[in-house]
Amino acid sequence: MGLTELFILAVGLSMDAFAVSVCKGLSLGKIKTTHMCIAGAWFGGFQALMPLIGYFAGRFLSDFVTNYSHWIAFILLAIIGVSMIKESFGDEEQIDASMDVKSMFLLAVATSIDALMVGVTFAFLNVAIVPAVLFIGATTFVCSAVGVRIGSIFGMRYKSRAELCGGIILILMGLKIVLEGVGLL
Repeated sequence: MGLTELFILAVGLSMDAFAVSVCKGLSLGKIKTTHMCIAGAWFGGFQALMPLIGYFAGRFLSDFVTNYSHWIAFILLAIIGVSMIKESFGDEEQIDASMDVKSMFLLAVATSIDALMVGVTFAFLNVAIVPAVLFIGATTFVCSAVGVRIGSIFGMRYKSRAELCGGIILILMGLKIVLEGVGLL
């Protein structure tokens, strides 16, 4: 997986965290740089941690499913992408202004479950995991911090569009992986 593909994937993965950060920014009203850094650290940290966990789980299973790894990667990314697209058309979520450990932990876990599955696909694709998770974490940190700022300025207008774009990106990445796996690309 090249740098461009990794960047596109990282942006796609960070869209849930971005959307929640926009909501946080909206609920906080007047924000400080600290708010942006807290959101970025929680979401970026978990977006880096979850693919690492998924990677090790996938490495454990990879010997059993090597011949089908491109299909598994496609299915996992498609499921995540469809879920994100579906969420983009759903009801607006209510997010409170609290930035305490419990609130942020729950939001960080909730927005990074899809990254766990991506980590499994990384194992099947033999991706260099340390640079990949650092890149995903840094991208999510920036997107989340910017999301808090945007939320404080613009509100909920971009939440569903961010989720829709993230879902489409993940589906397209999965499609590319399966087409490469069957020899069409």
